Amino acid sequence: MVGTHRLLQTGVRWKDLGLVIVDEEQRFGVEHKEHITALRTYVDVLTLSATPIPRTLEMSLAGIREMSTIATPPEDRHPTLTYVGAYDDKQVTAAIRRELLRDGQVFYVHNRVSSIDRAARKIQDLVPEARVAIAHGQMNEDLLERTVGGFWHKEYDVLVCTTIVENGLDISNANTLVVERSDTLGLSQLHQLRGRVGRGRERGYAYFLFPPEHPLTETAHDRLATIAQHSDLGSGAAVAMKDLEIRGAGNILGAEQSGHIAGVGFDLYIRLVGEAVAAFRKQAGAGEGEEEQQLADVRVDLPIDAHVPHDYVTGERLRLEVYRKIAEAPDGAALDAIVEELTDRYGEPPTAVRNLLAVAAFRQTCRTLGVAEVAAAGAGIRVGPVELPDSAQLRLKRLHPKAAYKPAAKLVTLPKPTESGRVGAAPLRDVALLEWCTKLLTDLLAPARV
Repeated sequence: MVGTHRLLQTGVRWKDLGLVIVDEEQRFGVEHKEHITALRTYVDVLTLSATPIPRTLEMSLAGIREMSTIATPPEDRHPTLTYVGAYDDKQVTAAIRRELLRDGQVFYVHNRVSSIDRAARKIQDLVPEARVAIAHGQMNEDLLERTVGGFWHKEYDVLVCTTIVENGLDISNANTLVVERSDTLGLSQLHQLRGRVGRGRERGYAYFLFPPEHPLTETAHDRLATIAQHSDLGSGAAVAMKDLEIRGAGNILGAEQSGHIAGVGFDLYIRLVGEAVAAFRKQAGAGEGEEEQQLADVRVDLPIDAHVPHDYVTGERLRLEVYRKIAEAPDGAALDAIVEELTDRYGEPPTAVRNLLAVAAFRQTCRTLGVAEVAAAGAGIRVGPVELPDSAQLRLKRLHPKAAYKPAAKLVTLPKPTESGRVGAAPLRDVALLEWCTKLLTDLLAPARV
């Protein structure tokens, strides 16, 4: 069933509810969402939003909720060119006429109903040839529907409106947006308004203006700077992240959707919440006999080009998420799942990412064999801690005559391997070096553990 907020009101009963999908999540309050989860004990909830509210975003970062990002834009969609600056009549006139010259339409946002008629008359005076209409939430429902319908059918050129057009409108012929007092709007509102234009093949233009005679507050400056810097398609996650830093994360257990967290700082707050969530999960798992096993730390410091390139995963947060998933993969099956996910989202992984996955697989081998460190040290490679019985020491001397074993330190040191095995040849790198190290550990330690 598809419906509005009416589905959340009392008197609506569900026979067998299993999945709830909430579109435009930022339009729903905490009580609405709590009512959704209370509809049934076991109900799956999927929330969709270009700009999730700080409380929801923080819960996903802390691990309380899962989050995935769609970064691929629709075909033939272009980023909206964004301008932020002081209001100027000549610039507004030029922007509207430029749009009219390509047979387009314009959204002009004036978010005060008391003076919206005066703003519409001013636009009519600046561009006499334009057909101007007014739309706001206090209009008669039938009149509002006829006005928006007329704008849809290209009966008007400029729609002077409030933020009522923030969500739900898809008018592909309207590709210029002018926001008169952008300094009074929230970051999420600004990004949602910008999403009203550039929804077709034509390039969209967004002008976020503020009165030149009024100095911007620090918060307003941060909002406008953020909206100007993040104009690429799929940048809603970065905008929401900045909104989280500006407004605060709110109260996870309460109704506040934003709040002041400057007392401890954003990064520290996120880490504290993450640690609390991890501790709670561990305690709950221990109570059920499923105590989570921590992966042993393994240090691999070898000359290997292993990283996630910027041109493969462009977003910084997304790259960090890829690094985290690879580092936390417990076995080969988990790494295979990561490869499948990366290929599906970003395309075939480049060599540097393949090397990173190979390093993760090598770490898993080290954990299995009880090795905590494999590192390049000068002209050699250091492996430890390892306990070699006499048979393994003889095998080490036979296979690697220049190797040294220190029983007290549980440390093996070997010369760096070369491509031909001769002194002066090019040293092994990347996957070839990892394969050599894997064979070394297997030859020395696997037989000793049989």
